[in-house]
Amino acid sequence: QLQLVESVGGLVQPGGSLRLSCAASGLTLDMYTIGWFRQAPGKEREGVSSISSSDGSTYYTDSVKGRFTISRDNAKNTMYLQMNSLKPEDTAVYYCNARENPFAYWGQGTQVTVSA
Repeated sequence: QLQLVESVGGLVQPGGSLRLSCAASGLTLDMYTIGWFRQAPGKEREGVSSISSSDGSTYYTDSVKGRFTISRDNAKNTMYLQMNSLKPEDTAVYYCNARENPFAYWGQGTQVTVSA
């Protein structure tokens, strides 16, 4: 069965850190472009970060540059999103994604709340 299973998010104070993980089964992540998206209440889902399957290049949306780091452990078939210096505006449901046209797979989503 093809699936992406995300770790539980949580409540973090502003300035804190959190690492999300996303374990894949039934697909090999290094054959896909992988990434993280997020959706805040009342807003559209946005791309946060990704690693290209073609050349390994990384992408970060401007608001997280220098604070978030995407990575992949091929041996564990798992992707990660390390989030540092978290801000209240980072509060959202975070989704992992693996895609290679015409296929796309999504994690179940995990809530990250940044609040004092």
